[in-house]
Amino acid sequence: MSSDLSALEYRFRVRDILVGAQMLFVAFGALVLVPLLTGLDPNVALFTAGAGTLVFQFITKRMVPVFLASSFAFIAPIIYGVQTWGIPATMCGLAAAGIFYMVLSLLIRWRGVDVIVRILPPVVTGPVIMVIGLILAPVAVNMAMGKTGDGTAVLVPENTALFISMISLATTVLASLLGKGMLRLIPILCGIVVGYLFSLFFGLVNFEKVVQAPWIAVPSFVLPEWNLQAVIFIVPVAIAPAIEHFGDVLAISSVTGKNFLDDPGIHRTMMGDGLATSLASFLGGPPNTTYSEVTGAVALIKSFNPGVMTWAALCAIALAFVGKMGALLQTIPVPVMGGIMLLLFGAIMVVGLNSLVKAGQDLMEPRNMCIVSLILVFGIGGMVFSAGDFSIKGIGLAGILGVFLNLVLPRRRSVD
Repeated sequence: MSSDLSALEYRFRVRDILVGAQMLFVAFGALVLVPLLTGLDPNVALFTAGAGTLVFQFITKRMVPVFLASSFAFIAPIIYGVQTWGIPATMCGLAAAGIFYMVLSLLIRWRGVDVIVRILPPVVTGPVIMVIGLILAPVAVNMAMGKTGDGTAVLVPENTALFISMISLATTVLASLLGKGMLRLIPILCGIVVGYLFSLFFGLVNFEKVVQAPWIAVPSFVLPEWNLQAVIFIVPVAIAPAIEHFGDVLAISSVTGKNFLDDPGIHRTMMGDGLATSLASFLGGPPNTTYSEVTGAVALIKSFNPGVMTWAALCAIALAFVGKMGALLQTIPVPVMGGIMLLLFGAIMVVGLNSLVKAGQDLMEPRNMCIVSLILVFGIGGMVFSAGDFSIKGIGLAGILGVFLNLVLPRRRSVD
């Protein structure tokens, strides 16, 4: 009896490890892209993503199945900061952004979650979650077509890239729909493996860096250096991912059917995000944020166990110290990840749409129509508000606009 129980526990543990590794694969393309674009060390980003996720889990009592990794919102300010003040000074500004999250967390705890729910009703949160998925759609499409995430550079010829990305996408869809047992739990990993094999056939994989990389290598950690200018420049940028954080927590709540706003509480998730960001900055890594891609993966494979993210974090930390393995994972061609992300980002949009449907509100009612339509158009259309060095757009602007409209637009008076 005990041996059967041990075998069962072993089987579940192996399954969790595989699903956890899959979650890391899902986040890997975006995770590594940020340091590569900004001049930071990808291995440091891997380490801080894993360590940040563990910190987040500790703060949130291991209740929320999310993975934290490099934030796209900070790409532009990091590039500017590194070029202007250097990496250590830029890390100071990023650490201050983490402290901003912590202050916001304390304010949320003081005011209570009911206030947040009143400020962020489904008519606001639904379209904001949709923006999170849709605003990332161009990144997925660009990668699927063989370009960088921002579309500025072509990495793979378009026809070849489309073939590889569609093969990866089709494999993922078929594995999730038709796969049985363990296979059904790893559709994304299946898509990556099949896409990678076809990439080898087309000669898209270059192993030169793998040969040159050492087996064991300590990431190039960098300590922050005090710089007030960097703090003033970077901290305002944290407003956008802070608003995005609400949408991410609401998205994972919708996916799992649990209310993480109440338990462990949005103040705990925000505190975990802030501590993870500050930790990453003290080691020379990019700021952390909850990954929408991973939420899409959770929705797709319906693996709601937070322990899976523990394994994903441990895999990221281990990978940070294995030079050749890190180099090998970086050989995964862009079209492979792009094909899979087409499905993941769409899944996030559907989560937001589903929250609107569940709320049962009349979207043709003028007030609701104004809020939903303006959130979507401002967020997806690229509207930007600027004041000096401060600017806000995308998800952050969509969230703030939604909150503002919900507070100031008059409600229809009830007819007796």
